[in-house]
Amino acid sequence: MPAVPPIVDRAAWAEQVAELRVREKAHTREGDAIAAARRRLPMVEVDAATPLVGAAGATTLLDAFEGRSQLFASFHMWHPGKSAADQCEGCTMNTGSVLELGYLHSRDVTFAVLCQGPFAESDRYREFMGWELPWYSVPPESVDRLVAGRHFGMKCCYLRDGDRVFETYWTTARGCEPMGSPYGMLDLTVHGRQESWEDSPAGWPQPYTDTVGGQMRRDGRPIPQWSRIAAGRSDDLGSDTVAEHGPRCH
Repeated sequence: MPAVPPIVDRAAWAEQVAELRVREKAHTREGDAIAAARRRLPMVEVDAATPLVGAAGATTLLDAFEGRSQLFASFHMWHPGKSAADQCEGCTMNTGSVLELGYLHSRDVTFAVLCQGPFAESDRYREFMGWELPWYSVPPESVDRLVAGRHFGMKCCYLRDGDRVFETYWTTARGCEPMGSPYGMLDLTVHGRQESWEDSPAGWPQPYTDTVGGQMRRDGRPIPQWSRIAAGRSDDLGSDTVAEHGPRCH
């Protein structure tokens, strides 16, 4: 039997939760302030034509944006010739945490994995894991251009201005822990969550309001539903009491 907390009555428990909540809120506000400072960082240009290899063959860093203005790149370490069991456990956890891309796409952010290994070999690992994510291999001649003295396992945020590409932020180690949380990942990008309450420089896009649910809906639906509608799925849940777009969650 593992150790457990002491047992108290509900009033004593609620009092201590309330005390901790003060610290939690301070922690959240400091995180918001750090994200605001991150949005004010300068950026550095990288070669938009840096070669990558994807499912369709040779491609470029610019193509990995898929036409969007931002790219969140997860650099996945690779151990050549090793079995699935011997691949990077940290990268596997981080990549496997990213299950829903709709919220990133709604903010004009593309997510992609840039893997250190050969495409065919590493793509078999993607298939083994059941990941439905944009997946690219970084050939040896491109490593120095993108990694620039750092190492795989990092996360990088890029901004596209026409045909030019700029790196705006990068992190590694415990800095990768926001992976899988759309808000956590958006906080690392140059334009952030793009919500009206955020402290952002003048001219930053902020089309999302802070009304209840407004940050998570577009055109009358929760954001992730639109990719399912586009795929032809029916949203008929078998209820004859549902309004035109279904009930709102509050």
